Amino acid sequence: MSPYPVNLELSGQPVLVVGAGMVAARKVAGLLDAAAQVTVVAPSAVDEIRENRKAQWLARPYQQGEVADYRLAITATNDPAVNALVRADGDQANIFVNSADDPANCSFTLPAVARNGDLQITISTAGRSPGLARWLRQQLTTQISVGYSELLDLLEETRTQTRAAFGTSEIAGWDEALNDGLLELVKQNRINEARERLRHHLGLRAHEVPT
Repeated sequence: MSPYPVNLELSGQPVLVVGAGMVAARKVAGLLDAAAQVTVVAPSAVDEIRENRKAQWLARPYQQGEVADYRLAITATNDPAVNALVRADGDQANIFVNSADDPANCSFTLPAVARNGDLQITISTAGRSPGLARWLRQQLTTQISVGYSELLDLLEETRTQTRAAFGTSEIAGWDEALNDGLLELVKQNRINEARERLRHHLGLRAHEVPT
């Protein structure tokens, strides 16, 4: 069985984090980056959570059934019984639950993510080796550190022009263009040359490109 990969749109959505140690703090930071409304439940908390004005901390233990008030839940505790309770409550309420370093109590796993601006590459081992996923993330983060963000800007710009010219951007030529040295041109700051090469492969003539 293979996990089904998705990117969740969590902007404005209520998310529960059970536990308030350093692992939980990292989870909270990632959820806040996604603009989620984060509530943390734990009797005590590290400074990173106590002093975080963007997340709500409830200084008490998890209460059975409360996960049903959220769209998503993450547990980061040292107590397998709490993890199991949150997972059971989540299953009953049809709420997906992730439990840090506790695959048996996960209904979804969190991939490692290499980022450069809006470009994201996720790495998953289906929960078998988070260490390998982290190592691969480090390798990929280094590889996409130069030129990829600018290339993404160029591709987005040209995609908009392609839709205007043809009514769709789902046309032939994208792979051929990317295999024809676009990234190298962008890295050399030869953006106009890269743009013209991309338009050539897509069949965008000058009069078809909106000004």
